[in-house]
Amino acid sequence: MKAKVWADLKRTASLATAVIVLLLGQGCAGTPAGAPPPEEAQPPEFTDEYRVGVGDSLTIDVWRNPDLSVSVPVRPDGRISMPLLGDVDVGGKTPQSVGAEIERQLADYIRDPKVSVIVGGVGSAEYLTRVRVTGAVQQPLSIPYRPGMTILDLILEAGGVTEFANANSTRLFRTGEEPRSVKLRSIMELGDLSTNFQLRPGDVVTVPESAF
Repeated sequence: MKAKVWADLKRTASLATAVIVLLLGQGCAGTPAGAPPPEEAQPPEFTDEYRVGVGDSLTIDVWRNPDLSVSVPVRPDGRISMPLLGDVDVGGKTPQSVGAEIERQLADYIRDPKVSVIVGGVGSAEYLTRVRVTGAVQQPLSIPYRPGMTILDLILEAGGVTEFANANSTRLFRTGEEPRSVKLRSIMELGDLSTNFQLRPGDVVTVPESAF
């Protein structure tokens, strides 16, 4: 009798152990043990400062001087026309720096000018938010920037480099920064991603041809 009871207890213990092992193996919500957590979606990158371009419409407000306040388009030469001042160079500048430049010039005519600049119609955004690749690629491109885009993405969009490309002498040109060296051959053939920089709107990648 005691032997039977003891055997029943052993079978019960074995069944309980099997259930526990099964539950532990399943984990939480079907996630395998030791699996890394899913990566969070990265927010899109934005340009640090907007720069005025051809086709933009600027509203220039000169405080207490309505006769000097105007709404004007940016001409193809990157300039606008202002009362008293004539042509003012604004292309490639931030609205804040445009306001400061107009204040500086107006100081010759009025006392302590205060100027605000608002970008109304953005006609140049199509150009400012593009990335470009030139030189020894199958198809030089100018395409809209996409968040997360890298140099390799851009080169692949261009169909790769030509047989004459000096790929490891590729350069990345970015406004306000020194050109960056890009080891494109190492990226494409060796998987060395140390110079596979993320792009920003307005970037230009140039792949030179080999000298021989």
